[in-house]
Amino acid sequence: MSSSSPTHADLITTRLILRPWTALDVTAVLDATQAAHWAKDFPADGDRVIASLFEQHPAWLGIHGHRLIIECESGLVVGSIGLFWPPNDGVLEIGYGVVASRRGRGYATEATRALAEFALTAPEVHTVSANVELSNPASVRVLEKAGFHRWPSEENTQNTARFGMTSPRQA
Repeated sequence: MSSSSPTHADLITTRLILRPWTALDVTAVLDATQAAHWAKDFPADGDRVIASLFEQHPAWLGIHGHRLIIECESGLVVGSIGLFWPPNDGVLEIGYGVVASRRGRGYATEATRALAEFALTAPEVHTVSANVELSNPASVRVLEKAGFHRWPSEENTQNTARFGMTSPRQA
């Protein structure tokens, strides 16, 4: 893993900056080092899991990979969001998490919408999808508010639902 800074631009929304992870971020998360520019409850368990997988999946650190969610007002990292590159037959999965201290502010929705719209600009991507546990209604609302639609599931499970956003090119 390179320790150089990212060569691609941040995604900027009204209240957030979605900045690609750097090797320093990954090392700090894996070493349990609390950086001054992180919210006190970052990283969450999911962030640690993702950081541990970057070496196995280096494309996740590319332009269409994982990003830290930074609150513009405070400059603090408050979560992470990512695309699981490469796409599978034009479908790319997205995952996200915002730390407990910043939930309920619409950050997950804002970040999910921005990253999904960005992903759909890639020529090899026509759909961004997400699987969500139905026991997590807040995550279902994030996807709905971000413009995702619930899809019928091929797997007859009562525990999860699949959501997707399709490129206007495919409509």
